Amino acid sequence: MSKWEENVRKVVPYVPGEQPQRARMIKLNTNENPYPPAPGVQKVLESFDVDRLRLYPDPVVGKLNNAIAEYYGVKASQVFSGVGSDDVLAMIFMTFFNSKTPILFPDITYSFYDVWADMLRIPYKKVALDENLCIRVEDYKQECGGIVFPNPNAPTGELLPLAQVEEIICNNPEVMVVVDEAYIDFGGESALPLVEKYDNVMVVQTFSKSRSMAGSRIGFAISNEKAIKYLNDVKYSFNSYTMDALTIELGTAAIQDKEYFETTREKIIATREWTKTELKKLGFTFGDSMSNFIFVTHEKYPATELFQALREQDIYVRYFSKPERINNYLRISIGTEEEMRTFVAFLQEYMK
Repeated sequence: MSKWEENVRKVVPYVPGEQPQRARMIKLNTNENPYPPAPGVQKVLESFDVDRLRLYPDPVVGKLNNAIAEYYGVKASQVFSGVGSDDVLAMIFMTFFNSKTPILFPDITYSFYDVWADMLRIPYKKVALDENLCIRVEDYKQECGGIVFPNPNAPTGELLPLAQVEEIICNNPEVMVVVDEAYIDFGGESALPLVEKYDNVMVVQTFSKSRSMAGSRIGFAISNEKAIKYLNDVKYSFNSYTMDALTIELGTAAIQDKEYFETTREKIIATREWTKTELKKLGFTFGDSMSNFIFVTHEKYPATELFQALREQDIYVRYFSKPERINNYLRISIGTEEEMRTFVAFLQEYMK
């Protein structure tokens, strides 16, 4: 090892889902929205003045934050926007998780949490899901330096009812509780109303899933004004210009088209429920996913075998080899109705 390597911050990085680039493939492995963004997004792209790119973008992301605030009925000063919810969550980790007491998050969950904690030297404790891969509220009633969990959880898709989310928040008044709602638009009740009731809750959402904007990288947090100010203080100490001018315009157009959002969201939910029914007929078992994916296992067909068989047909799903509790599961994103019918038809033929 070279001498300079002794001072390198060494971490095990997060590994994103595979991004194959093949014609006529069915891509069900990264929880993207199968439908295009709202029509207004296309109009922005067609009319955007490229000369604006020589200027720095608005550091406070005012136009987009105002649009988000109007949509959710909060003040713009309660909104923090970032380059995808990953950027927002990283800022939250840096800002609020600075205690010597470990933060808590599920043992089977979004696998970026422990990456950030390791990189930032934040002590943490993984809290085991129960035998049904669900969060147990009682396990979060312990001393900690903060709490973060997705709702619905990923990769399981299991939803924690709002009353139980509130129970976690009110039992941890001295630390920040972060509810990562990347998938909340596909089922369940958001924790946003709790922001007005408690000062230790922060809700994080993304445009990547329900608003078809994964390629633009837009995420946001909503909390009380004091917490958002703390978050902005860290942002401006790290990178003042986190979101480019074009993305601000695209995001604003996306969130203002409520009708299109509802239409595509309902299509995905309907297709998800149809897919659940068909997978049950084939002998798969899974929880009642309230996300835009289904986390499945089969007692007769190993996940690795199905993963490879689907891949050979250019149908891509996500397989997790670790931890051991989920090494026989596949996570299947919900595509268009046509894509899911093709997916199910292949399984029907394969399992004859």
